Amino acid sequence: MDTWITPLLTWLALPQFGLSSLFVVSFVSATLLPMGSEPAVYGLVQLNPHLFWSAIGVATVGNTLGGAVSWWMGLASHKVVDRYHHSAHHLRAITWLQQLGPKACLLAWLPVLGDPLCVVAGWLKLPFWPCLAYMAVGKFGRYLVMTSALVGVFGR
Repeated sequence: MDTWITPLLTWLALPQFGLSSLFVVSFVSATLLPMGSEPAVYGLVQLNPHLFWSAIGVATVGNTLGGAVSWWMGLASHKVVDRYHHSAHHLRAITWLQQLGPKACLLAWLPVLGDPLCVVAGWLKLPFWPCLAYMAVGKFGRYLVMTSALVGVFGR
């Protein structure tokens, strides 16, 4: 096991490029903490233009895994939230999410709403793997569009 784990950890760290830091920032920004990872992606791509696709990939994986943690937090909080009554507005939102199912997680890329959406998906006990797949697609699209736009506007 030691023969493959050390090279894998060395590759994941990539301290000379900052991909490990990008992963952490992307992961944390997908939780309910108010933080954005797009500036970190753009900054890394500006410093290392050849890492465009690596940065997009690492940010997508980190942000998707952070969304998965949010989903699990929602699932765990299900019992607590059930004790409280919901307003008509909340009931409409929950009905909408239940109708859309895991596809609603495509919207996990939205600022402010996306991270709580992952929590609510877990709370509603929507299927984990389809939710994770939709989160990944939405988050990949966000990073690709945002980083491409920033590189196009501000140049390399």
